[in-house]
Amino acid sequence: MNKELLEALDLLEKEKQISKEVMFETIETSLIAACKNHFGKADAANMKAVVDRETGDFMCFAVRQVVATEEEVEDSTAQISLEEARKYNPDVQVDETVNVEIKSKDFGRIATQHAKNVILQKIREEERSVVYNQYAGLEKKVVTGIVQRVVDRGVSINLGKADALLLESEMIKGEVLKPTQRVKVFIVEVSNRKGLRITVSRTHPDLVKRLFEAEVTEISDGTVEIMSIAREAGSRTKMAVRSHDENVDAVGACVGMNGSRVNAIVDELNGEKIDIVPWDENPGNFIQNALAPSKVVAVFADPDEKTAKVVVPDYQLSLAIGKEGQNARLAARLTGYKIDIKSETQAKDAYGFRYEDYLDDDSEYEEYAEYDEEYDDEEYEGEYTEEESYEDEDGYADEAEEDEEASEYEEDYYDDEADEDADDEDSADSE
Repeated sequence: MNKELLEALDLLEKEKQISKEVMFETIETSLIAACKNHFGKADAANMKAVVDRETGDFMCFAVRQVVATEEEVEDSTAQISLEEARKYNPDVQVDETVNVEIKSKDFGRIATQHAKNVILQKIREEERSVVYNQYAGLEKKVVTGIVQRVVDRGVSINLGKADALLLESEMIKGEVLKPTQRVKVFIVEVSNRKGLRITVSRTHPDLVKRLFEAEVTEISDGTVEIMSIAREAGSRTKMAVRSHDENVDAVGACVGMNGSRVNAIVDELNGEKIDIVPWDENPGNFIQNALAPSKVVAVFADPDEKTAKVVVPDYQLSLAIGKEGQNARLAARLTGYKIDIKSETQAKDAYGFRYEDYLDDDSEYEEYAEYDEEYDDEEYEGEYTEEESYEDEDGYADEAEEDEEASEYEEDYYDDEADEDADDEDSADSE
C-alpha cells in the first residue's frame, strides 16, 4: 500500500478542495506522459497506467495483441508472440491482448521530472478552478477584504484565497484606503480568462442594498423590500422601501432604534448620507416622498411619458433642487420620472403646473395627488421672481436653478433640528 500517496491526496482534498479522483486521473496521465518521454511517442502509443484507488499502488503497462509465432510479429510495440504473452497470462489466446508491465523505476530523470511537472500543473489548475467557483458564487454580493497595497490603477484587496482589484473609478471620491484596513466591497465581476480576475466596487448602488440586507433582518427575510436605489457615491443615496406586512414600518425598520442600523452603514461608507423614503404605487405620492426633505404642494405626473411637474413652496425651491441639483437628480433616478420643479410663484403663470389646466383638458396628464401639509412657521422674506432652469447630464430637467448661495442650504435626513435663524440669514442673502 502506498500510504504516503493517499495521505498526500487526503491533505490536498482537505486544504485545497481538490478531488482525490481528479488527482488519481492526473497521476495516471503523468505516468503515460513519462512513458512517452522515455520510450518515445510511437512506442508509448499503446501504453496505459492504472492507480489503485484503495491502496494507492500504480502500474504502467503496454497493451499488445497476441500473434501465433515470433515470425508474425510485425510491430514489437503493438504485438507479441503467444509464447512470450503466456509469461504474463498463461490463459491468453491468439488475437487477444495482454498487458505487459513496465517498471516505472526504469524511467530516466527527464521522464520523471516531466511526470512531476504534469502533476504540479494540474494541481495549480484545479486550485484556480476551485477558487474561481468559490468567488463566482459571490458575484453581485458584498464581502470583507483587507487592503494589501496601492497599485497603478487602484488598490489590491485580499479576499482570503484570492486578491481583488478595486479600480480608481470604483473608489469613493475622497476616500483613502490604507494597508491592513478592513473594508467591505461589492463583487462586480469574477473572470477566469488569462487567470483569475476579481473586480470589486465601493461606488455601486447595490453595495448599499447588500449592506442593508445584511444589517436589517426585515429585508433579509422579505418583510421589507428595497424597490429602488439612486446613489452618488461619497455624497448621498436615496432608497425607496416598502413593507409587505402592514404592522411593520419599512422606513423605521431600516433606520433602526435611534438610527442604529442606518448609522452602521453610514459609518461603513465614510459618512455618506442616506435618505430612506417610503415607496408608493401612486407616482405622485412616490415623487413627493423622493423629493424629501423638501415639502411639495402638488404633483402632476404622466405615467405614460414618465414625466412629472412639481410645485413646491417658494422658500423650499432650493431645498427641493438640492446642492448642485443633487436632490432633484437623485429623485428623478429613484422614481424613473423626468421631473420639472417650479415654486408657487413661478407656477402661477406656467401651463401644466396649475389644477385648472387639467379641468377641461383632454391631454394625457392625470392629477395624482394634492398635498395640504402645513408649512413650517419660519418666515421667508426672499422671493424668486426670475424663472430659471436646471438640467443634469442624465437628461432630468427641473425648471429652476439654484442660486449660488441658496444652494448651500441642504438638510440632512437624520438631523431633526433646524437652525431657523441661519435659514433667515440665507434667505435674506438670496435677495
